[in-house]
This record gives sequence, structure tokens and C-alpha cells, in this order.
Amino acid sequence: MAENHNTLRLKHLGIDTYKEAVIYMRKDCHICRSEGFEAQARVLVSLNNRHILATLNIFENTLLAPNEATLSNYAWDLLQAQPGDIIQLSHPQPLLSLSYMRAKVYGNTLNKDEISNIITDITQGYYSDIEVAAFLAACTGKGLNPAEIIDLTQAMVEAGTRLHWNAAVVVDKHCVGGLPGNRTSLIVVPIVTAFGLMMPKTSSRAITSPAGTADTMEVLAPVNLDVASMRKVVAQENGCIIWGGAVSLSPTDDILIRIENALDIDSEGQLVASVLSKKIAAGSTHVIIDIPIGKTAKVRDQAAAEQLKNQLITVGKKLGINICTLFTDGSQPIGNGIGPALEAHDVLAVLQNKTNAPADLKERALLIASEVLEFSQQIKPGTGRQLAEQLLASGKAWQKFQAICEAQGGMRTPPKATFTHIVTAKQAGKITAINNRRLAKIAKLAGAPQAKAAGVELLIKADVVVEKQQPLFTIHAETRGELAYALSYIEQGNHIFVMEPS
Repeated sequence: MAENHNTLRLKHLGIDTYKEAVIYMRKDCHICRSEGFEAQARVLVSLNNRHILATLNIFENTLLAPNEATLSNYAWDLLQAQPGDIIQLSHPQPLLSLSYMRAKVYGNTLNKDEISNIITDITQGYYSDIEVAAFLAACTGKGLNPAEIIDLTQAMVEAGTRLHWNAAVVVDKHCVGGLPGNRTSLIVVPIVTAFGLMMPKTSSRAITSPAGTADTMEVLAPVNLDVASMRKVVAQENGCIIWGGAVSLSPTDDILIRIENALDIDSEGQLVASVLSKKIAAGSTHVIIDIPIGKTAKVRDQAAAEQLKNQLITVGKKLGINICTLFTDGSQPIGNGIGPALEAHDVLAVLQNKTNAPADLKERALLIASEVLEFSQQIKPGTGRQLAEQLLASGKAWQKFQAICEAQGGMRTPPKATFTHIVTAKQAGKITAINNRRLAKIAKLAGAPQAKAAGVELLIKADVVVEKQQPLFTIHAETRGELAYALSYIEQGNHIFVMEPS
């Protein structure tokens, strides 16, 4: 039996809800009955002076005993719980920050302290998904003014770990996203660090895309390094390529992004805060931000790109970080592979100077690397491109990449998919456009990024004339079911290529 009237014993079931704190209890347990708790209620859960607010889900079977409860993995980690621990449960006190959130819903401007309180409570798991969604919806469109964006960015930095490095210039790069295969970081980092600049790259995993930088790097080397291990790698090799979640940089961002993607909303202010909070938290002083522009990319037109650029530079300057932006082509995927292992093969081909390396990935990486190199006072403006090309062509970048992989725990060979299927052209004609979103969708249906070898291998690019039955792309999958799932999406009439009949 539980020790007190408001306690239950924890049983570990390993339920993954990503970044949502959930508690699971039996409907007939004494606390649900006495406190009137029902499904979706918010419950204050306490353990050893740690407290979280969790959303209640109800069991109506015998998986839990009447005196037991379980937690989602996220809630379990927040409480640092162990099987058999005794948790205390109660009704939560009203959150003051919820009144600030509701004020924003009604269009009011928030001050620095109010935004900080909201972000602190979200980070500590006190907000339900519905409450986070309400806050994000209130921040979309013109919901945040410039001062609020600055305060939001600062609050997100302060909510997690902030790294500091013993270097005057600490460089980084970021792409705002929406472009499959754009895996330039794995090429830029070894070029830049081979020169001698410090570049501790913390990257994201995919949330709604077929691969994040961390997912692709993970097929080549370990990425779940803690802060101490990260510092050791950087001290040895000038840089690293790791998963930012392992070092708790801007942890609020992961929560907000998950809800944003579920709502399919993309607030410009939130995007700025998301990007810059992670760069500032990582200790960066100078950052290049790649903004691909395309009809099926995240940024659709030049006007939107200019507005985003101005916001990034303004907020960066206010918070003491040097931001430079690049406008690049976002009309079609970069490289040939879409999915962790397939993208890794592209990266290796570029680093190894293979003749079949995707030219567009190489060019994009050299463009970004040249701009990053020119942050160094040792490099004359306009000479970064030549230096970047030399570091790549000489093999120094490849040597540095291998060294970084070894320092992070050892280099791996990318896996290969068991099942493949080639999709061919149904008619002859000129390909005038490629739908980035639908192509990424196919890669995800095939199993990426969880199935590392899954994804899409693009065999043709835009502005090319193809013949009927000519191969367009190959779907890679680790199971027959996932391959069939991806093919069914195509059979439903979701066309990837816009073609001009010949």
C-alpha cells in the first residue's frame, strides 16, 4: 500500500511522449477517487524536493496496481525518478505566468519578466501542450514586437546551459530549414577547424524532417556527448558535431518546436528566438545563417527572407552575437540523399573529393565555409573561398573530419537499406520544379530518420529533360512494410515533380 493518502509507488513502463510530462494512474486508485482527478487533469507530482506538473492519463486495466503510478520518460527524467520511488500528488497552485500567457492571447505586450516567467514554467514542465499551443498561437503573425523577440531569446538562453570558450572568435553556422539533404555542417566544420578556428557545432535531431544534422552525424560517429566530453573534443580538434539536446542548450526550444510542428504554424519571432538562443547558449560569437528561398522551402520569397534577415541581425546585435546571412536557392533538395545514411554518403563523397560527389552540396558547403573563414582576422575579405577550396581539395578537411569522429567515440560505416524501389517517369518532359515537402514526406514514410538507412536517393534534378520510364529517385527502406507505405503515398497522386511535357 502507499505510505500516505496522497502517495503512489512508481512503476517504470518506458512510455515515450517526447517532451510532454504525463502521469498514468488507475481510475480506481484512492487518489483519483478522493481528489476527483480525471483524464487530462493537471497534477502536481513531487519527489525528493523536485516538482513537475503532469497531464493525467487513466489506466482501466491491471497494468498498474491500485497503489502504483507511472510517468512518461520525459517526466521520469525531470524528477530523476527510480522504480519504487514514492511520489506525492496534489492539485497544483494556479500558475501566475498563465495570466501573462492569456494577456498575450488578447494581444497585450509582455515585459521581460513576464516572458521569462512563461519560459521558465514551460521549461520546468508546468505547461500542458494545450497551454504551450495557446502561447505559440498568440506569438504568430505580428504577435511579438522586436523587444519581445529579444526578451524571448534571452529567456530561452537563460533556461538552459550556457557554454563559454577560451577564444575571442567562436564560429557557427545554421540553416533555417525546409530543404531536404542540405547537410553542409558536416563539411563546413572540418574545413573551418582544419584552418584553426573554433567551431563547437551543436545540432538538432529531426522532428518533422527525414534527418537532422545530429541524425546524419550519428551514423558516422557518436553524438550524445555531455558537456565535459564535448569540451575535451573541442580542445583536441577545435570543434565537434554533436546533438545539442545532450548538453541542454535552450531546452525550451525543443518543447516549442514540437507543438509548432503539430499546429503547422511557423512564427517568425519564434524562429529567430529558436535559432539565436541555441547559438548564444553554445557560446558562439560569430554565426552564418543560411536562408534557402523556395516555394516549398520554409522561406517562400525574397520579401520574407529580407524580413527574417533583419530580425536575426537586429536581435543578434542586441544580444552580443555577430550574425551574417546568406540567401540561397531553396527550389530543390541539395545533394542526392535524403535520410541519415544517404546524406552521410553524400558528405563522405564530398570530403573524399570523389568524382561522383554531389556538386550542389559541395558548392553550398564551400560558400558557407568561405564566409565562416572570413570571420577570422587572419583572412582578407574575398579570400575565404580560395582557402576553403584548398582545405577541401588537399584532404585536410577529410583528415580533420576523421579526427573529430574518432575524438567523439570512433568513426562508423553508414548502414545500407535492405529494400529499395526505383520510381520512374510516367512521361517524357522537362522537370521544372521539385516539391521539397512531398519528397521529404516519402523519406519519412520509408522510415527515416528512426531507420537510419531509410530515405530517398534523388537521381535527377530540376531543369533536366527526362525520357518516359527514366529513373527519378530510389526509395530505401529497412522493412517491406515501410517501403509499401512510402509507395502508397505516391500512388495516391502526390506528385513530386512538376513536368513540362515534351
